[in-house]
Amino acid sequence: MSIGKFIAGFAIGGIVGGLIGIILAPQSGEETRDMLADKSKEICDKAHDTVSEIQSKADGIVNDMQAKGDELIAKLQEVINQQKTGEN
Repeated sequence: MSIGKFIAGFAIGGIVGGLIGIILAPQSGEETRDMLADKSKEICDKAHDTVSEIQSKADGIVNDMQAKGDELIAKLQEVINQQKTGEN
């Protein structure tokens, strides 16, 4: 699953949940607005945390791939140097 689809699903789920909450809410308008403000902040915080976690994992994967790429380049350079010295 792509990150974009996950975040879109997360946002849509939050919106749908919020709308259902409004429709079924037995509170007054002011209480409902306060509840929506709190839930909106909570959803925003969770989304931010999720994005930060995904970004951190992606950074780790990129760093690992870069390190492996550097190792591969070093090994290839070593093989090329061995071939040059063996041919001369």
